Amino acid sequence: MYKVNNVGYNKKNGERVKRKGFRIPGKPLFISLIILLALCFAIGYIWRILSTSEYFQVKDIISKEDSRVDLSYLKGKNIFNLDLSKESLNIIKVCPDCSRIRLARILPNRIYVEFVKRKPVAFIRLNNYLAVDECGVVFYTSVKPDESDLPIILGLESKITGPKSGKRYEFKELLVALDILKEARRNPLLRECKISKIDVSDIDNIAIQMPFPQKSASTLSPKASIKSDFLVVKISQGNISEKIVIMAGLINQEKQNLEDIKYIDLRFREPVIKFKDK
Repeated sequence: MYKVNNVGYNKKNGERVKRKGFRIPGKPLFISLIILLALCFAIGYIWRILSTSEYFQVKDIISKEDSRVDLSYLKGKNIFNLDLSKESLNIIKVCPDCSRIRLARILPNRIYVEFVKRKPVAFIRLNNYLAVDECGVVFYTSVKPDESDLPIILGLESKITGPKSGKRYEFKELLVALDILKEARRNPLLRECKISKIDVSDIDNIAIQMPFPQKSASTLSPKASIKSDFLVVKISQGNISEKIVIMAGLINQEKQNLEDIKYIDLRFREPVIKFKDK
């Protein structure tokens, strides 16, 4: 048999027959494997260059704010070899006033650090004052209570001893106080009558103190201009959301007579308004 293109002829009888081509078994798989190995080699080569080149060694640590944390230990390290998540966890251990630490690479050789500060919702009065966020984490802050309009939580002296900054406390007295503040912030009727103090020394007889809304100087009596008056609301644990709604409704209902109210009692089934003796 002799070959003409892809057609052959039988030498004995001259009949035209189709020639069968030679095929390599698994040829597409073999080619794919070669391509994959080539890609792996190229990626490995590129990674080796990136992870060893001095061009990608960290030279600067930048942030929008000054930090007391020394991050110079990151300098000189390869920017691609740094485990940013692990470094964030290490840094936050020495930043109890931060809820998160974010690190980002800025190629070729800088690390950007963002300190996400905790947002205080109140101060706790112990031997000194500590800020507390909505999750119950206490921390020190440069802001003082008299420089802020944040409320003060009282009655936790026997619960929180030797407070540790950055630690979360889950005492029910503290959680109830935080729940009261959260529900009060949500209620639009309490925008002008904000909580200044919460005494949780007795969980079933919580005292909420709120200063009266500011009035113009022309409407203030001589006595009121000398002494600041407060509205007191007594409340107990349980159904805090419902009780805050009732409290806001009563305050709004009696907003013209708040100075005549001694306290509002919401500890029982029916709310009680106690007026001052005249």
